[in-house]
Amino acid sequence: MEYMEQFEKIIKEQTARVEAMKNDGGFIDYQALDTIKIGIIGGDGIGPAITKHAYKVLASLLEDEVKKGKVEFRIIDGLTIENRSAVQKAIPDDVLEEIKDCHVLLKGPTTTPRAGDKWGNVESANVAMRKALDLFANVRPVSIPEKGIDWTFFRENTECLYALGSQGVNINDDLAIDFRVITTPGTERIARLAFEYARANGKKRVTIVTKANIVKKTDGKFLNICKEVAKDYPEIEVDDWYIDIMTAKLVDEKRRNQFQVLILPNLYGDILTDEAAEFQGGVGTAGSSNIGKKYAMFEAVHGSAPRMVEEGRDKYADPCSVIRAGAMLLSHIGYQEQADKLYKALEECTVTEKKLVITGREDGATGDEFADYILSKITEA
Repeated sequence: MEYMEQFEKIIKEQTARVEAMKNDGGFIDYQALDTIKIGIIGGDGIGPAITKHAYKVLASLLEDEVKKGKVEFRIIDGLTIENRSAVQKAIPDDVLEEIKDCHVLLKGPTTTPRAGDKWGNVESANVAMRKALDLFANVRPVSIPEKGIDWTFFRENTECLYALGSQGVNINDDLAIDFRVITTPGTERIARLAFEYARANGKKRVTIVTKANIVKKTDGKFLNICKEVAKDYPEIEVDDWYIDIMTAKLVDEKRRNQFQVLILPNLYGDILTDEAAEFQGGVGTAGSSNIGKKYAMFEAVHGSAPRMVEEGRDKYADPCSVIRAGAMLLSHIGYQEQADKLYKALEECTVTEKKLVITGREDGATGDEFADYILSKITEA
């Protein structure tokens, strides 16, 4: 039967993937590189409009490093829905080659077609890139000191439902089945990265989020492995919560400031980080990092908003999310001083001073004006 063959194929692919993870090497040392190559990927929709502003800010902060040859920027334009649809691939082969020739990436949003869209059944570029570059950790910080919120989410990026989201099967007209995968090495590496982050940054609590009481095999494995890894970090308190009550506790003013570092499988992480982003102004203000051992990608959390482009409003799109992702990129590759300047400028421009407001329309600032506003704050610092 066709669906049995599909299931057998998935088992073989995932078994091979497990073996590959067991044999992968250590993390790249950016400071040991002669030149750090940073790819700037505009994406599509409002992506090119907002990403150019983040590039402008990064180029200013790293101007001296570029002159010394320590940093090189590369513009990658081909990851548009038009190009992807034309070849019916999530990432065209030539674009993937350009991407793999970089060390870190700053990426604007990309469109993922829905069933029935004119673009065809093209897989998410984000999901494909996470697979191709093995970007196993999606790290999203949310910090609002005045509310006592200081959360860092470690969302596993390459497993769970999203990993096999395009490989489900229709058994018949009445029955469809999708597949979910959780592996031991995949869970171990996201858990260890989270605990290492907690230890390095003086965090006292790590929270594991699952639905292990109901989804016993996969979520049960995720929870048990995270608890096993936790034994190597006895100074850190560990607790676990189910995803449903966790969504409630993030809005509980009496409880939410107790959470610090959270580890989650892919789907739960997607849901919870969007909820968390609302506390700091919505997904339009949130950046995220996608970390692997060889590559890293930093991106805006929100979508490509094609309607804004159709209505001629892309110049009014908010670049804060991808600029914040740029600050995370700077920190990741070892330029913490520049990252701190950018974080401080973002806080002044979006919270404390807030002279310009972006509304997405003519009654608000343009992205270009906002980028200049941020640069002026960096210059003043």
